[in-house]
Amino acid sequence: MLVAAAAGSLVAVGLGVYGRWHEPAAAAVNVAGFSSGVAAKAWLGSIAFVLALGQLWSAAALHGRVGRRWRAAGPSRRLAAVHRWSGRAAVLVTVPVAVHCLYALGFQDGSPRVLLHSLAGCFVYGAFVTKMLVLQRPHSPRWSLPLLGGALFTAVTAVWLSSSLWFFSTSGLSF
Repeated sequence: MLVAAAAGSLVAVGLGVYGRWHEPAAAAVNVAGFSSGVAAKAWLGSIAFVLALGQLWSAAALHGRVGRRWRAAGPSRRLAAVHRWSGRAAVLVTVPVAVHCLYALGFQDGSPRVLLHSLAGCFVYGAFVTKMLVLQRPHSPRWSLPLLGGALFTAVTAVWLSSSLWFFSTSGLSF
């Protein structure tokens, strides 16, 4: 567990250091179908947030915390597969967002919202790496996965609130 936490910390700090030292290109990494890189970032971030909500629900169902039907039947293979694949999709959707943030904008601290976004964005990938490494250890403490999953969900929520929700509230629902 300690090695996983160290690796995740190195990833988070490494992203932050790279984002801070890298000279922002100020050129958007655009995804086809969107009017700007920031719009693409907001929509892809929203997709990742919805998938993170699905992760929260499926994790609760896998641990018997959602509804009587789920507790009585126990975790199913299908639900476990949905949990794994929605998590993979959530991370995959965030990759263009992270590339845009690091390449075009860098690590910024101009306002509390932007600082929160930069810190939480780096933390997302550090928490993800830590969680994936802990998953590979068969004898990891039972509390570790819910803790890491909760930390990852909290970080994704902070990123979404400080970027996508802010963008939609200031610019409207634009593509």
